[in-house]
Amino acid sequence: MTTPTLLPLTAADLPPLLPELVVIGGAFALLILDLFISNRHKVWTHFLSVAILAVAFAMLLGGVGGQGEVFHGMFIRDNAADVMKTVVVLVSGLTLIYGWSYLRERNLYQGEIAVLVLFATAGMMLLVSAGSLLMVYLGLELLALCSYALVASNRDNKLAAEAGMKYIVLGSLASGLLLYGMSLVYGATGSLHLDVIHAAATQSDERVLLLTGAVFMVAGVAFKLGAAPFHMWLPDVYQGAPAPIALFISSAPKLAAFGMAYRLLEAGVGPLSSELQYVLAGLAALSLVVGNLMAIAQVNLKRMLAYSTVSHIGFLLMGVAGGGAAGYSSAMFYAVAYAVMSTAAFGVIVALSRSGFEAESIDDFKGLNARNPWMAGLMLCAMFSLAGIPPFLGFWAKLAVLGAAVNGGLLWLVILGVISAVVGCFYYLRVVKVMYFDEPVGEPLPRNNDRLLGIVLGVNCVALLVLPVALGPLLAWMRNAFAHLS
Repeated sequence: MTTPTLLPLTAADLPPLLPELVVIGGAFALLILDLFISNRHKVWTHFLSVAILAVAFAMLLGGVGGQGEVFHGMFIRDNAADVMKTVVVLVSGLTLIYGWSYLRERNLYQGEIAVLVLFATAGMMLLVSAGSLLMVYLGLELLALCSYALVASNRDNKLAAEAGMKYIVLGSLASGLLLYGMSLVYGATGSLHLDVIHAAATQSDERVLLLTGAVFMVAGVAFKLGAAPFHMWLPDVYQGAPAPIALFISSAPKLAAFGMAYRLLEAGVGPLSSELQYVLAGLAALSLVVGNLMAIAQVNLKRMLAYSTVSHIGFLLMGVAGGGAAGYSSAMFYAVAYAVMSTAAFGVIVALSRSGFEAESIDDFKGLNARNPWMAGLMLCAMFSLAGIPPFLGFWAKLAVLGAAVNGGLLWLVILGVISAVVGCFYYLRVVKVMYFDEPVGEPLPRNNDRLLGIVLGVNCVALLVLPVALGPLLAWMRNAFAHLS
């Protein structure tokens, strides 16, 4: 029996990991520090958690630590990883900013909330930089376990407890499918490293085994994205989770799941892309149909946004199915755009909610323009962008993935996507109609006194209209991340 050789690690392995080390180290430090902070001074926990993410955001924008492959290829920091990490850290910071007043009013803001968000962010950062199946699973489970705890953080709420239980049961099932697929891929190629798997996939004698494993991995990715028919957890989790947590679940993890799809399906089993294109296109089509049809029937705004998420994932998968540099860059642009749009929509829900009242029914928004024109305008920006109405950001995101699908030879899917976009306008514009043309009912929705939340939410929503002005640089940033696929 031979003793396994431990490969040496050097100081050169650490610099590309600096943003992750800041987030993880800050989370551990905050976990200890919070023990000595009284409930009256929890604002310091909140401030320090946002500061940690701000430091990581600045490091990613500044390219601190440089790019490269470290830990013997298990961790890859490249252009694609940096783009996704930058947006993930930004959205995580927005979650904490939006959630402060909401959670404080309900006595839900404990130090563990901020720590769990930081650890979940670290998991997403590891996931999008994975260079091996082992790192994919490590990042995914770190994200998943934190997400389960965050969803069920309101222990006195039956809906939150139910949502947490459903999420952990179905999430564990999906993780099992993913892990089983990884084991089959490992059996067919004899390696956990994605670059070795990519090379072996072109000449493997076990092509059927490899393809079976890839299909199981696609199923795991589809669950994490929320694609039909693996979307069953979305509506209950969105409705049951506290609004700031629903905001977090609906945005950053979707971008991380796209990163996982890219690492597994392109960097890993890329040579099977011609066979997997049909699977991905089928998931996209089913998501477009199921998501839009189910969203029409919803009267709860959070459930409506959950089912609309399914349709948006259909558009994202349309880009992935298109393949190549154009397909993946357009899909990443869509994931980034959706993260910004989702935070805006849920941010308005958070801002209009108060202790003992959740602004989550569509009827709660009746006559909002007469009572609070500013908030009605912000929600209008979010709804128009999600619907894909020009010149908002969502229109350009949809246009990008539709073009990628045409280039990939999926004209039938493009036609279905256009029809689905028109159907989607119905339930988004229904919210706008309720705000501007219906008479107010019940007590007036209160004004949120959190000035920071109001400023950040305003910037978030206005960005949906302003960002298309910089559309060229944004798309160039995305294309540069996948230039090696050309």
